[in-house]
This record gives sequence, structure tokens and C-alpha cells, in this order.
Amino acid sequence: MINNEDYSPWIKILQFLIVLYLWSSTMNTELALSIGSKIREARKNQSVSQEQLALLTTIDRSYLGRIERGEVSVTVEKLAQIAHVLNVDINNLIP
Repeated sequence: MINNEDYSPWIKILQFLIVLYLWSSTMNTELALSIGSKIREARKNQSVSQEQLALLTTIDRSYLGRIERGEVSVTVEKLAQIAHVLNVDINNLIP
């Protein structure tokens, strides 16, 4: 017969991993939202449309919209392209 105490350490490890995963995904979402917001702000300050920025950075317009809304994380390479096209320091797009 298996005792519930035999599973206790594994349950604690599993609980820890679940909490770690949830914390990690929350942090990534907050970062993506912040970066997207900064990209949108910089784009609007330059009076550049999403369509124009998408064409100049070779990023699909709908994907650029998802970046700005924080639905996806932008790669460093794409972030550098966006900063270059908008003529802003990449550090201004990172919180």
C-alpha cells in the first residue's frame, strides 16, 4: 500500500514549479506590455503609422500590432530595427 506521505516531497516540488511558471509568464507579459507601449508611443510621436513602420522594418503589420499590444514578445533584432527606423535609442524602448 502506498502512503500519501511518499508523495509529499513531489507534490511540493510540483507546486513550486507551477508557481514559478505562473510568475515567469506574468513577468514576461508585463515586460511585453511595457515594451509594446513604448514602441507605440515612439511611433506616434514620430507620426508614423503601423503600416509605415511595418513596411520599413519588414514586420507584418498585424504582428507589429500584437507587439504593441504586448501579446507577443519582440526579439532583440526586431526591437533594434524598430528603434533604428524610429530614430530612437533602443534603451528608450526598454523599461
